[in-house]
Amino acid sequence: MKSEYDVIIVGSGIAGLHTALKLPKELDVLVLSKDYAWECNTFYAQGGVAVAPTKEDIAVHVKDTLLAGDGHCDPQMVEILCNEAQDVIKSFIADGFEFDKDAQGNLLFTREAAHSTDRILHAGGDATGRGIHHFLMEKLKFPILYNTQVTDLLIKDNVCYGVKVFHKKKFNFYAKKIVIASGGVGSLYEFHTNARTISADMHGICLKYGIELKDMEMMQFHPTVFVKGNAVRKQLLSEALRGEGAKIVDADGKRFLFDYDSRGELSPRNIVSQAIFDYSQKNKKEIYLDVSSFEEEHFKVRFPSIYFNMKNLGYNLPKDLIPISPAFHYSMGGIKTDKDGKVPSIKNLYAVGEAACTGVHGANRLASNSLLEGLVFSKRTVKDILKTLDSTPFVRFDEEGEVLVKEGDKVLKNELRSIMWNYAGIVRSEKNLEKALNRVEEMLKLQTGKLIKLRLLTSREIIKSALKRKVSLGAHYIIGEKEV
Repeated sequence: MKSEYDVIIVGSGIAGLHTALKLPKELDVLVLSKDYAWECNTFYAQGGVAVAPTKEDIAVHVKDTLLAGDGHCDPQMVEILCNEAQDVIKSFIADGFEFDKDAQGNLLFTREAAHSTDRILHAGGDATGRGIHHFLMEKLKFPILYNTQVTDLLIKDNVCYGVKVFHKKKFNFYAKKIVIASGGVGSLYEFHTNARTISADMHGICLKYGIELKDMEMMQFHPTVFVKGNAVRKQLLSEALRGEGAKIVDADGKRFLFDYDSRGELSPRNIVSQAIFDYSQKNKKEIYLDVSSFEEEHFKVRFPSIYFNMKNLGYNLPKDLIPISPAFHYSMGGIKTDKDGKVPSIKNLYAVGEAACTGVHGANRLASNSLLEGLVFSKRTVKDILKTLDSTPFVRFDEEGEVLVKEGDKVLKNELRSIMWNYAGIVRSEKNLEKALNRVEEMLKLQTGKLIKLRLLTSREIIKSALKRKVSLGAHYIIGEKEV
């Protein structure tokens, strides 16, 4: 197997594969996938892609994004995201992707929480991510190496020369440009909606080299998740359900969300998640998603994945109430990048998608802006790569490395997931965050394998970031000890 490339892309979700799609076929490019390519968050994404349907709506899309971000977004980045959305979607359609259309062939737009207009494009009903992923895999013109764990970046004197990997054995790949598109941090939490591969390894590696992670306290919890199944990845119930009429109720049928926010079910995700948590704690009542306003045949066509997945779990939709709870869903924070995806402190290194923090999501991501971010900023990353690609000689690195897994690591991993869920989850307090930090510091002193150490490093950064922010903001909800 060859070891030198023009570009190496770490990750096979929308950000990584769209980067590959836009790179010229003449380049020597390798895509690395930790598992099988479809085991990524893009594949499981239900809602859709946010894009202003008209030029007039672009400014409103910007406003909605800033409002959802609770004053913590980077306005320049939001302008880039919303203003470049239409062109990137037109290009995506021109490449051959088909979004859902009405009988007359017009694109269908729906609405999700915190959007003031219908601007969500979808495909296959609630299988948008799966459709996009399948399309990008079909278009992939470069080799992809499956079951490949990136265990380190090859960095010297603030220049990245490649990656250290484990694929049956340890070896190095070298490249002129390295793109991190490895996703977020979902597997750090006990209850989450993420693919099993999303475990924050690359974030931990970045911390090892002093690369800045930004806004790591900003973890988004999706309000409507079926968490009672035995699977590690919990069943997401798309926000589009609420956008099209589903209601959140207690055991008595009360729509209690209006007691927290006048927008009710269409409030931003952080408000809905915190309201469900607070209401269920105070009233000791089960919370449900009521989808009975849908006709069954329409529901099967519009939300086929949810319909059949819940049917397999014994639920008859749209008739039955679905017990729900918030669960970890998305990391607004990540590897700090500029507007072209560059990691400022390290030459030749980029980050795109959920792995990165561009500042577009602020303290709370607006629904369906994530797939859009993957498309917009991967395209910008490709432009910068092509503009700056050179033939700098590679610096060689030793191919050996630390032991990746040791006995007892799985026990620590499960303890860490419990700590992060209970102490650094939906509702936080300084006391509980300190408890979490102390235990994580203790775990870091143990003789563990490298992979659990990377998880611990990222978890510590999330906890420290949460402790620094003394007041609640967006998804970061911190309470005083008297409120616990």
